[in-house]
Amino acid sequence: MNTPNGFHFRWRQLLIMAVALSLLMAQAVASQMMSVQVKSGQARKSPTFLGPVIADFAYGDRVQILTQQGAWYQVALPSGKGQGWMHMSALTEKKIVLKAGAKDVSQAASSDELALAGKGFNKQVENQYRTRNPNLDFRQIDQMEALTVSQAEIQGFIQDGRLTAKGGAQ
Repeated sequence: MNTPNGFHFRWRQLLIMAVALSLLMAQAVASQMMSVQVKSGQARKSPTFLGPVIADFAYGDRVQILTQQGAWYQVALPSGKGQGWMHMSALTEKKIVLKAGAKDVSQAASSDELALAGKGFNKQVENQYRTRNPNLDFRQIDQMEALTVSQAEIQGFIQDGRLTAKGGAQ
């Protein structure tokens, strides 16, 4: 088919621009930064809550998003140690600043946000609640908050229960 050279040139330019734009958009998504919005966030080996924990993050830590799979984000681990998976519920697009200077005071975490990040009360909120509810006993809550389960115990539970990484039975 005979077509003028100008048509082929424009078509090629359009195709090159479309490819370049696609690459730029993919890079923008891949380099997205998010903040950990829970007291302790774990990166896992696979995108499941039963996957082994391979890195821990603290509230406010910034993580680089590499890709997304359903409700899970693949993130870059600190110091270039590979990548892991974090559930979207542990992350926020908001930049969390724990100690605000003059220029970033609007991004500073409030005491309520810090309390939520810890999945509990801060001392002030707890004291207000105790004042309003003097007959409540917080000892069982304190005991639950003190419980920790090691990664070895979790893996033993998974093995003993014959669970798969997706949460079903083997």
